[in-house]
Amino acid sequence: MKKILPFILLAGIGFLSYSCDNSDDNVVVQDNPSPMRDITGTFTGANNADWTIHQGIDASSSQVVLVYRNENSNSNLSAKWQLIPKTYFLTNGRELDYNYTFNAGNIDITTRANFDQNTMTNVEANTYLNNQTFRIVLIKTAAAKSATAPVDYNDYNAVVKYYNLNDSNVPSTKVK
Repeated sequence: MKKILPFILLAGIGFLSYSCDNSDDNVVVQDNPSPMRDITGTFTGANNADWTIHQGIDASSSQVVLVYRNENSNSNLSAKWQLIPKTYFLTNGRELDYNYTFNAGNIDITTRANFDQNTMTNVEANTYLNNQTFRIVLIKTAAAKSATAPVDYNDYNAVVKYYNLNDSNVPSTKVK
């Protein structure tokens, strides 16, 4: 018994020191095989109503849903991801807002403006409404229920790094 006691004591101390270590700064690997999805579509609507792109998703209550807009949609430039909601200030005091709502099965990405969006110039429509690409990011982690984010969600690259996401081959859907 005297020979076994030191091994039990050593195992107990090792377990306690490992389980009390708080150096786990990086997060859980996603169990969802595809936590990101790109959707491309053109906003449609009438007058000053919300213009919407609708997409089905499979989210759970333990996930945070983030939506990023590719500010370089409709161009040959590389993707530049901007977290929405976001307001753009156009000429003549016009404002265009991007926002989104979601539930476990659907996400609606919307634009709302303080003017009739049908009156946008072709350049404005191509910049803000036509063939817009959005990246939906589903984050499943204990931190998702936290009141404060463990990482700056405005920084797409920081989110990808912190949550160990692979954004090299994101599935893409064209929304009609």
